[in-house]
Amino acid sequence: MCSVISRVKPVQRALALTLRLSTNTEGWSYSVAQNRRVCPGVNACEHPLRVTSRSFCSRMALTDGLLFRQLFESESSTYTYLLADTETKEAIIIDPVLETIDRDLKLIHELGLNLKVAVNTHCHADHITSTGLMKRRLAGLQSAISKFSGASADIFLSDEDKITFGKHCLTVRETPGHTDGCITLVSGDQSMAFTGDALLIRGCGRTDFQQGCPKKLYHSVHQKIFTLPDQCLIYPAHDYLGQTVSTVSEERQFNRRLTKSLEEFVDIMNNLNLKKPAKIDIAVPANLVCGIHEV
Repeated sequence: MCSVISRVKPVQRALALTLRLSTNTEGWSYSVAQNRRVCPGVNACEHPLRVTSRSFCSRMALTDGLLFRQLFESESSTYTYLLADTETKEAIIIDPVLETIDRDLKLIHELGLNLKVAVNTHCHADHITSTGLMKRRLAGLQSAISKFSGASADIFLSDEDKITFGKHCLTVRETPGHTDGCITLVSGDQSMAFTGDALLIRGCGRTDFQQGCPKKLYHSVHQKIFTLPDQCLIYPAHDYLGQTVSTVSEERQFNRRLTKSLEEFVDIMNNLNLKKPAKIDIAVPANLVCGIHEV
């Protein structure tokens, strides 16, 4: 059974995103909200003007025994998440990107972590995952993805599966709609949810390719994510406006698409008329084989 991660007041969590913090034990400091450029566009796999000043964005979790880093890749505006047990040093990484593999491995090495699992929240269309190459460079690392993704991996995930690292774990919630293989990963105490492209901050992933279905996405978010506690922190796979985190309560109130009725949501999603992702023709084939195609 998962260990319960200590709860922290939501106000403290929010303040942590805008303050520069440092730790004596690891010597890392960060400034999350400094020098950001506000850019238009919030849809997963779109290509608006990019936020370029977050190439290394990190923070420590404010919960006992859990190390947490939020990392950013600027070309695809993708967030990668690194979580570890501070005692055992066992770690997992979520949605790693090929272009930032050296940065991620350097951080893992410097923090003395034993990376157990690299998990993708779905088969991405806007970037190539670094999972396959990372496995070649870290002995014992296993890849994981939804069993409905159609992609290769060592571990195929289903609803309610648990990914453990030390005394912590993440529980899988299947949230299809952006793709058939989308999952959300929820911490043991339901204080954090890593939502991939299913739920973004004030938005959601597109549904016009890769088995996308607006009805499925609407039901996934309302039944699997919006049923989490109000103060559960939402960490998406992408953001284009410099936002780093939201809450379930905020998205229930302010998400400009998912606060609509099902019929209104379907109409919105069917009329976005977005350009296809620039890298889709190389990213999807590569990610179906764990990101090692032509690497």
